[in-house]
Amino acid sequence: MSTTSPTSAGNQSVYDILNGTNNTSSTKSSSASKVDEQQSRFLKLLTTQLKNQDPLNPMDNAQTTSQLAQISTVDGVERLNSTLATLVGNIQSSDALQAASLVGRAVLVEGPGIEVVKGMAVGGVQLGADASQVTVTITDANGLEIKKLDLGKLSAGTQEFVWDGKNEAGTVVADGKYTMKVTAMAGDTKVTASTLQLASVNSVITSGSEVKIDVGDLGRVSLSDIKLIL
Repeated sequence: MSTTSPTSAGNQSVYDILNGTNNTSSTKSSSASKVDEQQSRFLKLLTTQLKNQDPLNPMDNAQTTSQLAQISTVDGVERLNSTLATLVGNIQSSDALQAASLVGRAVLVEGPGIEVVKGMAVGGVQLGADASQVTVTITDANGLEIKKLDLGKLSAGTQEFVWDGKNEAGTVVADGKYTMKVTAMAGDTKVTASTLQLASVNSVITSGSEVKIDVGDLGRVSLSDIKLIL
């Protein structure tokens, strides 16, 4: 493209103009304002090019279309970013509302602990596949085995169980915290399994774009970490 513009700006590419290489001042405007400013600069440049083009060698239509496509692309990207930011904000608000309804509720999250209260305890297991035999071994603070729970055949997914607080001798153990370990088999094949610990939701914390839930001794977890709401 040939022009007769007396200024260097007239010969500068639209790409350079849009990227602000001729702009020495910094701005703190919003995304929408930046788009408007870029469009204004583009139109000013394009008008200057059209006014000062060589009549014997006018601006090529393909070049004009290409320049229009550049500003359209920039505008589209800015609007897409704005839309995504709005969606993220809406998702966070939805997650916060959902999490707030859990305050005071009992939930199962991944963890090895099980607590006996008034001779009863609740725990859970997460199975990666159907199992023909699931066993939960419970040990005390010294690592000594006090009970082996036979849960039998269980389907894949989250499964809760209740322990009556009795040891192998049939005696009710003291209230307090114990540790559990799960073993799951499908015939002779070992099934991926993990233990789930009972916890109470104390509060909801919003930090940045993430919503966290305070579950006491287990710390803060995400909504996706909650396997079952009791």
